[in-house]
Amino acid sequence: MKHKLTAVALAAVVVAGTAAAAVPASAAPAAPARCHTADLKAGFATGGDATPEMGQTKKQTQAFIWFTNKSKHACTLAGFAGVDMVGAQKTDGTWSLARSAKKPPKMTLQQGSTVDFSITLLPVAKSTAPKEKFVPAKFLVTPPNETTHFTLKWPFGGQILKQDGATHPGTYINPVGL
Repeated sequence: MKHKLTAVALAAVVVAGTAAAAVPASAAPAAPARCHTADLKAGFATGGDATPEMGQTKKQTQAFIWFTNKSKHACTLAGFAGVDMVGAQKTDGTWSLARSAKKPPKMTLQQGSTVDFSITLLPVAKSTAPKEKFVPAKFLVTPPNETTHFTLKWPFGGQILKQDGATHPGTYINPVGL
């Protein structure tokens, strides 16, 4: 009965002269589900241009974190990852990074596909007073709209100007896909 109704509806569209494709709702492909932490792998991009210039102190630099879909299905990511830096000094504590003003795109990750996001960093000299610098040790990275994080060891060394209470800090994250 359902197929007869679909055929009748399709015939009505054709008779009306409208060039449209009628597809039964049961045959329409389902949109991919949101990517969950368990669907993903994460890590720092470490090759060539992806390595931040932590030795210079005159300008901001960027580090990149990637997510790869390790599941057996496509999934979507949209928004900002949560990023908490854990410091190596006793005075560092944990710093939850602010978000940029950029608008996040919605990304569909096919099985095995990778997408990244950048962290803009403001390095400082080693001679900077300990209370004014943050020495990253590890990053707790939570995919958008998730509550479970990855723990990534900071591989680049260096120090960042400590602005964990600033309204517009020089160290912040950009959306996934930008």
